[in-house]
Amino acid sequence: MLSVLITAFREAATVGQAIESFLPQLPAGAEILVICPDPATTTVVDGYAARYPVVRHVADPQRGKPAALNVGLKAAQGDVVVLSDGDVVVADDALVSLLAPFEDPQVGAVSGHPISASPRDVLLGYWSHLLTEGIHQMRLARDRAGQFLFCSGYLFAFRRALVDRVPGDALAEDAVISQLVAQQGYRVRYAPQARVLVRYPTTYRDWLRQKVRSAGGHAQAYVRKSPLRMRSAWLEMLNGTRLALRYPSSPREFLWTLLLFAARLHLWLLVFVNVQLLRRPLTALWQRVETTK
Repeated sequence: MLSVLITAFREAATVGQAIESFLPQLPAGAEILVICPDPATTTVVDGYAARYPVVRHVADPQRGKPAALNVGLKAAQGDVVVLSDGDVVVADDALVSLLAPFEDPQVGAVSGHPISASPRDVLLGYWSHLLTEGIHQMRLARDRAGQFLFCSGYLFAFRRALVDRVPGDALAEDAVISQLVAQQGYRVRYAPQARVLVRYPTTYRDWLRQKVRSAGGHAQAYVRKSPLRMRSAWLEMLNGTRLALRYPSSPREFLWTLLLFAARLHLWLLVFVNVQLLRRPLTALWQRVETTK
């Protein structure tokens, strides 16, 4: 059995699309659990649950995303769990590609492939295309080499038996779950055809908020101290600089690439100060991003 867990908060305008993108792809016996706390989003989810028995609302305890995921994991009945968000849309047949690697019993988790739905002809939209392409190339290379890779939180799947819960202060559940699976001797695979369309922030303030969460998750002790670590400011500079400089297709995009280097330096400084130095709590670091809705 398969359980699809969608976390959503104040996403009444987008959660319906997220649910609808999964419905035609569900195998027999699958379920969709939507974990959300706010009345507006809950009303939309309840409407889908009334029409589709496979959809169910799970009450969010409102203690942060890790707590919401743990409630969803407890309610999930599937042997394989798919995680996604209430503001993204999975492409047609994404589930088939995402689940295929589980035919190998040594595969414990599989990452989907985020695709930027933001316009490339604006600064932040260009950054989203460059970064998603860079991570895509990295995952492809590591998957072909049989190396560890971390999943994308926008769409990934894992064997339920390998993950009991997510740490309550985890900033990046995708990084934590990828580590938990790999540390038990299972392989994490990449499914490039399992595409998920993502709208990225349109303001620099929201961009920083989102990236501090995701990069900050890799700076937390239980990921940073792992021998499987594969993301840091140094590793990003070492492995990503050449690809980033090859990506621009015009002088304007080349300038935007140089600005991205400065923005990433700003980001990693914020991560060092807030996550490693001050050790600010989840409630302070997890700030809502509005411009992706």
